[in-house]
Amino acid sequence: MKIYRLTAFIITLIFIAATLTGCTTFDNFKEAFIEKPQDSKATIQIGIYEPMSGADKKNAEDEIKGIKLAYEQYPTVNGKLVELVDADNASDIYAAETAIKELLLKEPTVILGSYGSVYSLVAGDYIRDAKVPTIAITNSNPLVTKNNSYYFRVCYVDSNQGDILAKYVLEEKNEKTAGVLLPKDDDAAMAMATAFTDRIKAETNNEDAVTVYEEYVPGGDDFSEQLNIVKESGVKNVLLPGEINDSVKIIKQAQEMGLDTVFLGDSDWTTDEFTSLYGNGTTINNAEFISFFGKEVSENKEAEKFLKAYSQKYGKESKPSDAVALGYDAYVIAINAIDKASDDAEAEEVREVLAGQAKFQGASGMITFNGMGDPIKTAYISVWENGEINTVATINPTL
Repeated sequence: MKIYRLTAFIITLIFIAATLTGCTTFDNFKEAFIEKPQDSKATIQIGIYEPMSGADKKNAEDEIKGIKLAYEQYPTVNGKLVELVDADNASDIYAAETAIKELLLKEPTVILGSYGSVYSLVAGDYIRDAKVPTIAITNSNPLVTKNNSYYFRVCYVDSNQGDILAKYVLEEKNEKTAGVLLPKDDDAAMAMATAFTDRIKAETNNEDAVTVYEEYVPGGDDFSEQLNIVKESGVKNVLLPGEINDSVKIIKQAQEMGLDTVFLGDSDWTTDEFTSLYGNGTTINNAEFISFFGKEVSENKEAEKFLKAYSQKYGKESKPSDAVALGYDAYVIAINAIDKASDDAEAEEVREVLAGQAKFQGASGMITFNGMGDPIKTAYISVWENGEINTVATINPTL
């Protein structure tokens, strides 16, 4: 019975082939559909290593949304189909270890992710040992790429963001002084603050250019002591490198006190978490921050393609977040690196392309990886107006 069904199926295919005119001969048809061997190289696997469940699921959703949007635009590379292979690290370090091990057994050519520094750090040694290039998306912890030549990222690390904000104050605002309010015992905040203050002092040739440098206890509700010092100093721009909840409280309290100081923040201020904490229609007159995707100034074909695809999929009124744009770019960079490598490239050759100072055009701009796997790219300074992010300045990278 099984032989009869198989024979009938083949005869049906032959009949279909015979009726095709101007398309193919039967010999071509037979070669393509009947005698074609199963070739594992006909598919390129790209892993998605993300928290798809658990506490960080929501935070990772935009990264995954961007990856899959790019996949819909570019489902093939080098004549091969791309297969996305999901690996859920479940927002848990123990599950993350299992997830990365299982993903690597499938021998992906490139891996994308993860949201959350700790999950990427868990995966780091396994990725390096397996020699599979991996691209983090919004993960800004410098330890992820440090001493790991297989880990890359498409967002700036914390210290880079401090440096960019200092350039903005000096070059765009033409200010010669600035201030910092930072949380105690926060290494990431300290890295950002150090880069900010170092550039301010160096560019102004003035060790006293940072006129306010005050610490606060994270999680507090009253920052009047620090804000009074800011008020008395007359400084116009103050960096807030701490957690979102503290930054929102400081910004609101400064408004209540009538301060005309502008507070500067990192890319976390682009998130829904920031706006939900702030509320009030989200027009913030005294807050400026780094964003990685400037909708008003991203005038390149990839940005146009990204915005068109996003609008068609999610509606004209929906606006992509930075994380969506960066997820999109991570995938685009991955397939471009695969394309630049040989037709049957292994993961190691793709890593060499990524590390070889190649320029990759993404929706968020031109991206080149430095020797640490971190990006050299344009950044944007933005504000919140009527619930939307609007770009006020473009900061080109220091090469």
